[in-house]
Amino acid sequence: MSQVTAPVAGLSTAEAEAHRRRGEANTAVGGATRSVTAIVRTNVFSFFNVILFVIGVALLAMGRYSDAVISVGLGLLNAVISAAQEIRAKRKLDRLQLLDRADVLVVRDGQERAVGPEAVVRGDVLRVRAGDQIVVDGPLLDGVLTGGLDGGLNGGLYGGRVEADESLLTGESDPVVKNPGDELRSGSLCVAGEGYQLARDVGSHSYAGRLTAEARRATTDRTPLQRRIEFVVRLVIALTVLMSSAILAQAAIEGFTVLRIVQTTAVLSGLVPYGLFLLIAVAYTVGAASIARDGALVQQVNAVESVSNVDVVCTDKTGTLTTGRLTVHEVVPLRGHDVAEVEAALGSLAGNATTPNLTMLALAAELPHTDWQVREEVPFASSLRWSGMVTDAGTWVLGAPDALAPRLREPIAQAAVNERTRHGLRVLLLARAAGGDARLRDGAGTPALPAIEAVALVALADELRPDVPQTIERLCASGVTLKVLSGDDPGTVAAIATRAGLHVGEPVAGAQLDGLDDTDLDRVVARTVVFGRVAPEHKERVVRSLRRQNRYVAMIGDGVNDARALKSAQVGVAMRSGSSVTRDVADIVLVDDSFAALLPARREGRRIIGGIGLSMHIFLTRVASQGLVILTVTMLGLGFPYSPTQVGLTLLTVGVPTLFLTMWARPVPPDTRMLATLGRFVVPAALVTAGFGVAVYATLYQAITVGFGSGRTPTQVIDEFENYTGLTYGTDTDFATASATIGAQTGLSTFMCLASFVLILFLAPPSRLFAAWTHPTTDRRPVLLVAALVAVFAAVLFVPALYTYFGLAGPAAPVFVIVLPALALWFAALTAAFRLRLLERVLGLDDLPDTQRPFPAATDIP
Repeated sequence: MSQVTAPVAGLSTAEAEAHRRRGEANTAVGGATRSVTAIVRTNVFSFFNVILFVIGVALLAMGRYSDAVISVGLGLLNAVISAAQEIRAKRKLDRLQLLDRADVLVVRDGQERAVGPEAVVRGDVLRVRAGDQIVVDGPLLDGVLTGGLDGGLNGGLYGGRVEADESLLTGESDPVVKNPGDELRSGSLCVAGEGYQLARDVGSHSYAGRLTAEARRATTDRTPLQRRIEFVVRLVIALTVLMSSAILAQAAIEGFTVLRIVQTTAVLSGLVPYGLFLLIAVAYTVGAASIARDGALVQQVNAVESVSNVDVVCTDKTGTLTTGRLTVHEVVPLRGHDVAEVEAALGSLAGNATTPNLTMLALAAELPHTDWQVREEVPFASSLRWSGMVTDAGTWVLGAPDALAPRLREPIAQAAVNERTRHGLRVLLLARAAGGDARLRDGAGTPALPAIEAVALVALADELRPDVPQTIERLCASGVTLKVLSGDDPGTVAAIATRAGLHVGEPVAGAQLDGLDDTDLDRVVARTVVFGRVAPEHKERVVRSLRRQNRYVAMIGDGVNDARALKSAQVGVAMRSGSSVTRDVADIVLVDDSFAALLPARREGRRIIGGIGLSMHIFLTRVASQGLVILTVTMLGLGFPYSPTQVGLTLLTVGVPTLFLTMWARPVPPDTRMLATLGRFVVPAALVTAGFGVAVYATLYQAITVGFGSGRTPTQVIDEFENYTGLTYGTDTDFATASATIGAQTGLSTFMCLASFVLILFLAPPSRLFAAWTHPTTDRRPVLLVAALVAVFAAVLFVPALYTYFGLAGPAAPVFVIVLPALALWFAALTAAFRLRLLERVLGLDDLPDTQRPFPAATDIP
C-alpha cells in the first residue's frame, strides 16, 4: 500500500475517555488464580494436616513432646512443599500475557498518536504496519472518517491489505492475506502491508484476552497413585481414630490413668502414616532431579509420576515433530538445464535476497552461491506467492508453480508437481525471464511477472527433528498412541507424520469436528491419527475426548495455540524454544526441544511407581499387623503390646527399607488394580504376622506371670525386671503384670522386626525359596539391606543403652527360644498362604480375572 498522506480521524480524546470510563479499555487480563493467603490456608489446613495437628495436640497433652513435634512438623513440611509449588505456579500464571506492551498507533482527533496497548479503547482506529503485533480484535478497514463505531464509516477511502502471521494463535505456519473487511485477531503479527483496523473487541473480550484467561485457569490433576495413597491414608487414619476412641472410651469408664495415656500414645505414634508423606515428596523430588539430567524440567512435581501413566501423546507439528526449518529435498532441472547450473542459480538467488524467508534461508544454507549485482528485487509475499530479482546474470523468479503458470511460455508437467505435493513436499518453480531487459514491476511500481521460461522444480521438506523417528518407534513399541494436531493443511501434516514413522490413515480437518457431538467426536478421535487446520478449541476438544475415553493424555506444544490443550491434558509438555505462555502453563518443559526426553521421564516415573508400590506393601503390612496385635492382645486382657518408645523401631522396619527400596526400584508398568494387589499381599501377611505375633506375646506374658507367681524365679532375673519396671518384687502388687508386659513386648518387638526384615525378601526374592509372592530378582542389594538391618537390630537387643532407649528388656534366652521357632513357622505359613493363594480361595475369588499373579519384582525390571 502506498503511504497515506492525509490523517484519518477516529475517536476524539473525549470520546476515548468516555469509552474508558465505561470499562471498554484494552486493559490486560487480570489474575484468575487464588490469592496467596487462600493457597496457604488450604494447604496448611488440608484434611491430612488437620489430622496430624490434632494428633500433635493430643501427644502434647500426654507429654509426648518429641512425637508431637514429629506430627506437627511433618504436617507443616507437607504444607510448605505443597504451598510453595502452588504459589510458584500462581506467580507464573499471573505474569502470563499473550500480548507484548509495545506502543501502537491510534487515530485520535484526526492525528496518529503512539499509546500503550492498554490505552486503546473500543471504537478506536489503529494503524497496522509490518512488524506490528495486533492488540485488539476487529476488521481491517477500507475507509474511515470521524466517529469509529459511534460515528459510522462514511469517510474517504483508504484501502489496505495486510498479511498476518497467525501461527501463534492457530499453529498455521503460512501468513494469511487479509483484505478490507477481514478479521484481524489480537495476538497475530502483521508481516507485510499496512492498513487501518477498527477496535471492536478489547481487553478480556478479545481473542488474546480469552486465550490468556483460559491459560491462567488453575488446574491440578491428581495422579492415580496420589488418589490411591489418599484412600489408603484415609483408611489408616480412620482405623487409628477408632482404636484411639475405643481406648479413651474405656478410660472414661475405668478412669484416666497413665497406662491409658501410654496406650493411646502408642496407637497415635505407631499407626499414623507420618513417613508416607515424606517418602512421596522425596521420591518425586529425586525423580524430578533425575529427569532434569535427561532434558526434561519438571514444573509440577507429580508430573514425574503422571508421565508414566501416559498412553497417548498428542503433539503439534511445527516445533515438535519438525524444527521449523526447511531442507532442500530435490532439485529437478527442466528443459535440458544442467543440475550444477540450476543449483548455482538457486543458491545465488537465495544468497542475495535482502529479506530472506524460510525458503531462501534453506536454499542459501545448502546450495553454492555467488554475489550478484541486484538492480531490482521483489521480496516474497503471500499475496504474490513469488519473489524475483533483476541481476547482471538475468531476471530470475522463484514461486509457486500455479502462480507462475500464466506467464510461462511452455507449461510444465503438472503430474510432477502433484506427486511431490502428495508426499508433503513444498514445490517451487525456478524460472528465468525470456527477454534480457525484463522488469519485475509495471509503470506504477506494482510487482508484475514478465514472460518466463521454466528452469527447474525445487522440492523442499519440513526438517524433522533428528530423533523423532526413533522416539516415535520406541513410544509405539511401548504401547503409546500418537496423534498429531496441527494448524497446517491435513495432507501436508499427514505426509510429515508418515515420514516420522506413523501410520496416519485418513487425516481429518478441524472444520469436520465443528458439528459433532461428544459421541460422534469420540468415534472420530479414536480412529484418527492426524488432525489438520485445527484451532486451539479443536485441540482442546480432542484432548477432552481422549480423556472421556479413559486415556491418559500428554499434550506437547510450543505455541499459544497449544496452551488450552496443555491445560486440559493430564500432562502438559512444552518446548523450551516455544512461547513463554506455553512454558508457563506446562507441567514439563523439554529443555533441549526434544520429546525424546519423554522416554527417560516415563521410565523414571515408572521407577517411582515401583518403589512407592513396594513401600506401600511394607507400610500397610506393618500398620495392619500392628493394629491387629493391639486389638487382639487388648481383648485377651494381656496388657498392652507396645509402648511409644518401641514404636520407634518402625524406623528399621519401615522407614529405612522403604527409602532404599524406592531408590533401587526399577521401572514397572502402572498397576491399574494397585489396591487389589496390595490387598492380596497385605491381608495374608498381616493376618499371619499378627497371629504369630500375638502367640509370641501371649506365650511370654503367661510364662513370665507364672514364673513370678511360682516363687522360684532367680534373684538375678528379679533384679533385672526391677530395673526395667522401676517396681519392687514382693512390695508392688503390679510388679508381675508390669514385668510380664515388658518381657512380652520385647519378644513381640523382636519377632515383628525380624518378620519385617524377611518380608523384604518376599517382595524382592533373592532365590526361589522366598519367591512365593513374586519372581526372583538378580539384584542382591535387598539381601545386603536385610543383613544390615538385622545387624543394627542385634545391636539394639544387646547394647544396654539402646534396648533401654527403646523400652525393651535385655537379651534373654527364653525370648529367642520362643521367637526363632515362631519365625520359622511364620515363614512357612506365609509362604503357603502366598503360593496357595489362600486369600482368594477363602473369599472365592481364585477364578476371577483380577487375581492374576503380581507383576515381576520392581527391583528386577530392566
